[in-house]
Amino acid sequence: MIFWQEKNRTNDLSSRPASGGIKFFNHYGVYCTMDEPVKKTEFTTFIEREARIHVDGYIESAIHLAEEVHSGVKREDGKSPFLETHIFPVAMDVIRHYKEANKPMTTVQVVSAILHDVLEDNDGILDPHAAKSYGFDAYFSHKFGDYVYRVAATLKTKPLEGFMGDTDKEREIARFRQYSNALLRSEYDIKTIKLADRLNNMRFISRMPDHEKVARYVREAEDFYIAYTIMEPVMDDYYLAIRKSYENLKDLAKRPVRITA
Repeated sequence: MIFWQEKNRTNDLSSRPASGGIKFFNHYGVYCTMDEPVKKTEFTTFIEREARIHVDGYIESAIHLAEEVHSGVKREDGKSPFLETHIFPVAMDVIRHYKEANKPMTTVQVVSAILHDVLEDNDGILDPHAAKSYGFDAYFSHKFGDYVYRVAATLKTKPLEGFMGDTDKEREIARFRQYSNALLRSEYDIKTIKLADRLNNMRFISRMPDHEKVARYVREAEDFYIAYTIMEPVMDDYYLAIRKSYENLKDLAKRPVRITA
């Protein structure tokens, strides 16, 4: 993958490539398009160049844990590696947003983005002996701090059986309502990470027009995520990106379902 490519020195969104994955721009007129899995070396280079944050032991430990937890996990197509096509790109998009919004950023935000999905699949862990002695959640909080743990805990999707309803559909609605309410009460960091997470998922699933998540992402964008981007604090960049992805998925959802023998 060509990671860095020269372009005119401008931050005008209209001058960016019209297609492809997530685009990043810096003040030197350099943009990056992620259409392929992002390697760890590319990711750490991006952190230092774009966030201007040194990749220290704290960030390295977060990357190590993400590698352990998400090792071997594939995405909906059954072949794309979750770490390189979701975790790293989402963290990079969070960095891009903070830079574009001129918001201060520290290693805490970077680590929170790297570990935002770690509680979804914590069977593989950095130190299994320590984790088993007092629980993965306590281990995670001790290792990376209460704030990073709270971000991951807020973004974790709770088991469906914990919600009221006579059917799975009713329980899904109850879960989504609770999850959305939690996001509305959350601070800037959590909102940014969640929008980067959802945008990445929407873009990825658009490659699979027959997947059941296409219709769900369209519905959830209509019910919550589009409006969420323009609620205070307003995030115009995510509004434009999620709106565009929503329109694309909506068109896919209208296509006739292909029946194969």
